[in-house]
Amino acid sequence: MTDPISDFLTRLRNASKAGLAECVSPHSKYKEAIASILKNEGYVTGYTTGADKQGHKTLVVTMKYVASAPALTNLSRISTPGRRLYCGYDDIPRVLNGLGIAILSTSKGVLTDKDCRRQKLGGELVCNVW
Repeated sequence: MTDPISDFLTRLRNASKAGLAECVSPHSKYKEAIASILKNEGYVTGYTTGADKQGHKTLVVTMKYVASAPALTNLSRISTPGRRLYCGYDDIPRVLNGLGIAILSTSKGVLTDKDCRRQKLGGELVCNVW
């Protein structure tokens, strides 16, 4: 697999559209940071770490639904391994005029677009969520 973050986002998107209660993915600290942001912003209910039958760490994300409609409508990967996209804090795009969030990887960790603007940090634009 060349892009594990894209795989994680695709698993979340598919679980949301299929109406599944939870989404299971291989664990990494980067994916856990993205899941933490999604939980704090209200797109998912929560996440836990566990292990599968072979003993590999997994990340289990509990999906959130509001009146049987998914809270997580769409995720789009922006920066890919073949085309990295970096932006300064004043160039961070607004997702759906502020209704969605952009997730960035900065020197201070993985942050939302609002936090980056507040702290005047730029970084790699990982994905857009709405």
